[in-house]
Amino acid sequence: MKNPPALELVDVSKSFGKSLIIKGVSLSIPRGERHAIIGPNGAGKSTLFNLISGRFPVSGGRISLNGEEITGLPPFKINRRSLSRSFQVTNIFHRLSVYDNICCAVLWSRGYRYSFWHPLERLRDVRELAESIIEQIGLSRKRDVVAGALTYAEQRALELGITIAGGAEVILLDEPTAGMNRSETDEAVELIMRVTKGKTLLMVEHDMGVVFGMADRISVLVYGKILATGTPEEIRGNKEVQEAYLGEEALDATA
Repeated sequence: MKNPPALELVDVSKSFGKSLIIKGVSLSIPRGERHAIIGPNGAGKSTLFNLISGRFPVSGGRISLNGEEITGLPPFKINRRSLSRSFQVTNIFHRLSVYDNICCAVLWSRGYRYSFWHPLERLRDVRELAESIIEQIGLSRKRDVVAGALTYAEQRALELGITIAGGAEVILLDEPTAGMNRSETDEAVELIMRVTKGKTLLMVEHDMGVVFGMADRISVLVYGKILATGTPEEIRGNKEVQEAYLGEEALDATA
């Protein structure tokens, strides 16, 4: 039997009152694919992420993760089924160290949660995994630094570490390079490519250089609908996409 897609959306819609924001989105993402969603501000990209991760309930349609329907499940149950996400606004514990931030995420993924009778120094599996993740995200030298004292790019790297700490196979990244300069963006792209290797990646990103450099396929969301889905080359050559969103100059910049 053919493996089901890592993530599948079938005719998904979302209304807020009388306003229909997501209008029958269907999308199938194979396992291991790096998929980008692009579109103008207000297109519904973050709303779509919130539907997939369970933060918002869908108004219609269904969502499946690895062949199992997750429509209507709360975020923590979706996370336990191997999906994790980051947010546009950095979501870390600013008063805890880098190490403690990662340990918090690892504790939950290993089922310890708020278990005060399990001293951390005795949880070798947690400590070893936390140290490994810190090394992967390039923050070994900042291991004991309070997260709030990190640079913005380092905080985003830490958030990525928290995102992957649970061992999720499907990862959603919401504008992972927003607010970064070019050198920081290049480092962030290299990091994302490295730590998500072999996993399924769905990202929203406004930097077209990042999108066309990272994505295996791209979906263009305009006014709550998928206008086109295809390889970077197909999207670059799509006249409808040029007219509705990218424009020839933006496409030329990614060539």
